[in-house]
Amino acid sequence: MSIATPLVSVIIPNRGRPLELRRAVDSVLAQVAVDFELIVVDDASPSPPSGVYESVLKAGHQVLVQPSRTGPGPARNRAAQVAKGRYLALLDSDDSWLPTKLMAQLAQLEQSGLRCGQVDEIWYRDGVRVNPPKAHRITGGDLFRRSLRAVCVSSSSVLLERSLFWESGGFDEELFVCEDYDLWCRVAADHRFDFCCKPLVVKYGGHADQLSKALPAMDRFRILGLVKRLAGGDFGSQEAVASTEVQRKIRILGKGSLKHGRAQAAQLCRCLSDVVGQSQWNKGVEIARDLLHQWPTEPED
Repeated sequence: MSIATPLVSVIIPNRGRPLELRRAVDSVLAQVAVDFELIVVDDASPSPPSGVYESVLKAGHQVLVQPSRTGPGPARNRAAQVAKGRYLALLDSDDSWLPTKLMAQLAQLEQSGLRCGQVDEIWYRDGVRVNPPKAHRITGGDLFRRSLRAVCVSSSSVLLERSLFWESGGFDEELFVCEDYDLWCRVAADHRFDFCCKPLVVKYGGHADQLSKALPAMDRFRILGLVKRLAGGDFGSQEAVASTEVQRKIRILGKGSLKHGRAQAAQLCRCLSDVVGQSQWNKGVEIARDLLHQWPTEPED
């Protein structure tokens, strides 16, 4: 394998997680029949898993270290800036791949002529194999409407052209979480996804340090992302569909805020709903940012 001119750049952001990261890294190094480079980005881990990083470096790959905690979006962006591959493949540090993941996905993606795709997944929760909820099942085709409603593009399964990643704006660094939801909505607005039906990604859920469990009211991040995209005209002719979905999310968050005694957040939801209903997108961005900061915007160490 030549990594001087890799076809694929594999990016793993990581904070701590020595055991999970070892599993993820080993699964990448075991990939067959594809020239790839691996870039691991340490997001200011309090106790960096140095033994794993030594293995990455010894194999001829890269470890980048963030001086302060930024979250997975900026970490992935930094790796993408130095990546050399035609394609980017993303892997969360708590997931892993089967050895033929890149080979099978590349062959099918290049045959389809599409610029992005994903592969099927095997899910484990608390060590038990489970079926993913219907809303989150991996498929291909036009995923824009599904992506707006719920996460149906899995970062650990995606392979996309590096040029498409940057054309779509990369990860929004204002979003500590849900940055993947935001990016895949932008990509899906203009591009169909290829789908490899082989289950070649293994996802592990239920552990305590999942970012999806680390912050309350996660929809506030998705709402800000959607309103920013609507303000920027990123959804083009599909603006009405996105506007309807962001209104739905605002209503749900507003009801939840009232239920939990967060009167200020509920009031901001009402104001945001009004301005979004009038397509006052720039004003909506301001209110959505205020709403975001009604709760912590990143986990405490």
